[in-house]
Amino acid sequence: MSSRPQRWLSIVGIGEDGIDGLSPVAQRLISDAELVVGGKRHLALADPLIKGQRLAWPSPISDALPEIARHRGRPVAVLASGDPFHYGVGDLLRRAIPADETLCLPQPSAFSLAAARLGWSLQDVALVSLHGRALEGILRHLQPGARILALSWDGETPAKLAALLQARSFGDSAITVLERMGGAAERVRRTTAKGFDLKKIEPLNTIALEVIGSTSVAFGLAPGLDDSLFEHDGQLTKRDVRAITVSALAPRQGELLWDVGVGAGSIAIEWLLRHPSLQAIGIEEGAERAARATRNAAALGTPDLRIVQGHAPEALAGLPAPDAVFIGGGLGDAGVFEAVWSALKPGGRLVANAVSLGSEAMLIELFQRHGGELTRIEIAKSGPAGRSGKVFVWRPAAPIIQWRVTKP
Repeated sequence: MSSRPQRWLSIVGIGEDGIDGLSPVAQRLISDAELVVGGKRHLALADPLIKGQRLAWPSPISDALPEIARHRGRPVAVLASGDPFHYGVGDLLRRAIPADETLCLPQPSAFSLAAARLGWSLQDVALVSLHGRALEGILRHLQPGARILALSWDGETPAKLAALLQARSFGDSAITVLERMGGAAERVRRTTAKGFDLKKIEPLNTIALEVIGSTSVAFGLAPGLDDSLFEHDGQLTKRDVRAITVSALAPRQGELLWDVGVGAGSIAIEWLLRHPSLQAIGIEEGAERAARATRNAAALGTPDLRIVQGHAPEALAGLPAPDAVFIGGGLGDAGVFEAVWSALKPGGRLVANAVSLGSEAMLIELFQRHGGELTRIEIAKSGPAGRSGKVFVWRPAAPIIQWRVTKP
């Protein structure tokens, strides 16, 4: 028989209606707890029930975990907003305390409450958290006709979001700000991005967004963003080759990409745009290019792109092992391929593009050693011949040699 303590940690969702909205079981768990942990607002809402020791979340909140663990086997209650496992503290606790030692009693999340107020079906809505996250992360969701629910960071978030929408030509989008839902002070106000004039917004608010704008200003859902969207100094994997490259990298849910020689960041950015669970690390030796890639990532809705400035292979040391690698620069540097290949997970994919004869020869040699597939990519685009502008000819770009290989 196991000696593991049973469900001693209760995670109780509490809303703006306080203890009146709690079930008898939830009320009893709080009353019986030797330690009650939560934000100051949560502790105040549950004040009539609390008999044990109180602990307001410190900063960072992870500093509270040792005190919670010290009570292992004795009743502890953690108070959280709404559903603790939907952008809440539940995940943090779950990583420290086994699931079979916890009992979670959720309340409706802010998303559920907002959808109920507006009559929106949650399965048709993008759910986003801007709490502690870069505002630009919402850009990837801006599609005409889309509905978005976003958790705010504070009372200033709605106005900042309205300004961002206006700057991105989505100024006609409808914004609804829902404050302190479920309590006596609940308030719902509606405006547009370009006409935003709401004042004294409560820090505890959720934003509902109905996106209105032209399809010409929305990001396409397929890889191959227009080159003009990227700030660059000439080192940019062009649109058509980029689409082929991202397809060759074959992103899958939750995977991590290393983009070695990230340049303008276009491959890593397009990788991240394929799914919110994807991660990417760009390695770039030049400070100016690293800064440029960071700006591009923010401008194109992937502010979570991590940039490591340094020279490969030294800069690769200590990074989490990748599921896929793109080598866009530095292939000829001593030790780069060996370091990348060693770090790549079994079953991981590596894609490298070559333009010069020297790098092409290197890819051929690596292909002969490790197998995989070599592809020659030749693209020609129409251009005017002569000054009349009436006669067009094909203007070929330099061919690209692409090597794709899966690690055994």
